[in-house]
Amino acid sequence: MRRDVVILGSTGSIGTQALDLVRANPDRFRVVGLTAGGSQEELFAGQVREFAPAFSGLGEDASTEAAAMACDVVLNGITGAVGLRPTLAALDAGNTLALANKESLVMGGPLVTARAKPGQIVPVDSEHSALAQCLRGGAASEVRRLVLTASGGPFRGRTRDELADVTLEEALQHPTWSMGPVITINSATLVNKGLEVIEAHLLFDLPFDRIEVVVHPTSVVHSMVEFVDGSTLVQASPPTMMIPIALGLAWPDRVPDAAPSVDWTRPETWEFFPLDDEAFPAVSLARTAGEQGVTAPAVYNAANEACVAAFMAGRLRFVDIVPVVADVVARHDVPSKEHLTIDDILAADAWARDEATIAIDRMIDAARIGDPT
Repeated sequence: MRRDVVILGSTGSIGTQALDLVRANPDRFRVVGLTAGGSQEELFAGQVREFAPAFSGLGEDASTEAAAMACDVVLNGITGAVGLRPTLAALDAGNTLALANKESLVMGGPLVTARAKPGQIVPVDSEHSALAQCLRGGAASEVRRLVLTASGGPFRGRTRDELADVTLEEALQHPTWSMGPVITINSATLVNKGLEVIEAHLLFDLPFDRIEVVVHPTSVVHSMVEFVDGSTLVQASPPTMMIPIALGLAWPDRVPDAAPSVDWTRPETWEFFPLDDEAFPAVSLARTAGEQGVTAPAVYNAANEACVAAFMAGRLRFVDIVPVVADVVARHDVPSKEHLTIDDILAADAWARDEATIAIDRMIDAARIGDPT
């Protein structure tokens, strides 16, 4: 029986690959809803012509409406905080949510998890999909810790001083993954890994001191689960999002030939390195924000989105992205509210963006004053 699928963010990296999967499996999936942000209208129009969904539209409101449609699964492949309302809409409608938009879970936190029924959220991030697969190998009580892998990005091995002159072009050259510009820059700063640590905490309900990050440059091992008896289960495949996307749409089933497997006839070396928190403090900062909880994770995410936009516009140095985020997080007055509302989250999001922008403007002004020319 075919599954009716809604794809949010259909023109992005996740969305276009999901549509490739649908093309390859027309007897298994049918697209009933398509939405996109609007930056690639011609591509979107072509997708609508090809798949003829019952609903299609551009923008956040369209995505929120589509997420609530009667369907089997909603794939949220939107990038950024604008994915929050569609995530909540999909959950409230009772749809299975294949979640690639980690920002909505991170910023929404308990607001999102409280609305989700057991098993309703299926992670599409490669690391969390790997963890979900490995967790099938044991009971929750047998899990000692989760280990997320990080490629280390294009600047692995550099010191903080060596990051001072990083260009946008360099930051967009990820060594193992082909992704959109925002997530590629987030991977270069390791902010993306920080978001994933918070995401793992929320998805799998483990404390932060039982969630580790290890650098694995080739990105063949996507994550690991260590059990109390000393055994570790590993999920491995060549770097591709097709497997987690396929699992997200078909969960708990697998889609045959979703992607090529590791070629075991060739020599293969798996190397793992500790994370350099001094050069890349984003993961440590994310732990701090995650442990504070409430609106702190939303502030971490929003301040970073503002900083990435400034970096892409040539207004902020790469090496200053995480320090500005850290400054905004440190100045955030975390409320003591037990029950968050979406208005609380969006207010914190807006405050963080404003504060980050002010901090960036101050840095620019200070640089001008200090410029001898």
